[in-house]
Amino acid sequence: MGIEVGAKGSSMATMNVVPLIDILLVLIIIFMVITPLKPTGLDAQIPQPAKTDPPNRMLIAKAIVVQVLDTGKLKINEEDATWDSLGARLSNVFKERAEKVAFVQGEDSVRFSDVARAIDVMRSSGVEKVGLVTAGLKSER
Repeated sequence: MGIEVGAKGSSMATMNVVPLIDILLVLIIIFMVITPLKPTGLDAQIPQPAKTDPPNRMLIAKAIVVQVLDTGKLKINEEDATWDSLGARLSNVFKERAEKVAFVQGEDSVRFSDVARAIDVMRSSGVEKVGLVTAGLKSER
C-alpha cells in the first residue's frame, strides 16, 4: 500500500496494484502452459441403425424363455415345467453354453413374487444374465 498526501495535511491510502498484476500475469501463464492445446473429449458411441437382416435362426434356438403363467405353471420355450424341475433343467441347458443368458416372460395377471422367484431360481442354476420380456418386445416377434 502506498500513502498519498492530500491537501491540508490529510493522508489518503491507495493500493499499489503493480505486484498484484504481476502475480496475475504469472498465474495466467502457468494455466496456459498446464492446459493442453488440443482439447480432448470423451469417446462416444453413436447408436447404429437396426439391421434389416432376418434374425439368425441359431440365435433364436439359443434363446431360453421361461414363461410364468397366471395359473402358477411354468413353461421353458413352450415346454411345460414345474417349479421343482426348473433349476435342474436350466442347469442342464446352460452347463455347456458359453453365453448364459435367459429371459423371463410373465403374463399381466401374474404376481411379481412369482416372477422374482423364477429369476432367483434361474440365477441359482447358473444363468448370469436374466432379461425381462415385455409386451412391446412380444408384439415385435
